[in-house]
Amino acid sequence: MRNTAKLTTAVLATGALTLGLTACGSGKDSGSSDASGPLVVAASPTPHAEILNFVKDKLAKKAGLDLEVKEFTDYITPNTATEDGSVDANYFQNQPYLDDFNKKRGTHIVPVVTVHLEPLGLYSHKIKKADALKSGATIAVPNDAVNEARALKLLAANGLITLKDGAGSEATPQDIAKNPKNLTFKEVEAAQTARSLDDVDAAVINGNYAISSGIKPAKEALVLESPKNSPYGNFLAVKKGNEKDPRVKKLAKLLTSPEVKKFIEDKYQGSVIPSF
Repeated sequence: MRNTAKLTTAVLATGALTLGLTACGSGKDSGSSDASGPLVVAASPTPHAEILNFVKDKLAKKAGLDLEVKEFTDYITPNTATEDGSVDANYFQNQPYLDDFNKKRGTHIVPVVTVHLEPLGLYSHKIKKADALKSGATIAVPNDAVNEARALKLLAANGLITLKDGAGSEATPQDIAKNPKNLTFKEVEAAQTARSLDDVDAAVINGNYAISSGIKPAKEALVLESPKNSPYGNFLAVKKGNEKDPRVKKLAKLLTSPEVKKFIEDKYQGSVIPSF
């Protein structure tokens, strides 16, 4: 199905040392890149790489864009690879996550164009409705700061907990003001939340990991994040200084084309929502 190589952090590290995996112009501290080579974009497998591969297969050639897609299964390597020039761009994250990442790691990644929203959802193998959660139930939540806060806000928006006033994009369980069901929270890596469903009463799962696990968010979520006024749209991003790379500008235009909008709507049936 997909013809791109799935790269984990370990594989990337090995490849960088043994195979010299670099995009044209990589390793340049200025953030500039050689626009004559292929545009190498790091992406999560689902839906980001699938959307990019649609662009590659159906739209890129006509637009004069040589596009190479590299899949990563974590939320860290795409940004560090973009920062060090191993790839030219990435497509997997939202603004709160990027802000937190840049602040904590000293990177210089900037958004180019927002493409879609993957609604965060609460799922369970044990109950059919959120209000059926029993007292003391355990809920798995992503352990990175932004997605954990996002998960808690989802639960609060649906009346399962109440957060303290002012709890923002770094809220943790310590910011819970009221917890009428005495819920407990198991913090796990975002990529593992779907796999934890058999071990907990429910789990809050990012849309891309839900879809890649065979879950249909629009149909199976007990509660689902609203797309209205959401700050969590996923975007194409580059290292600062590369925003005007003609290849990047071509890809940005293609990612927000009517063809891509139709592809997202047809393929994901509401589980991924175009943001343009």
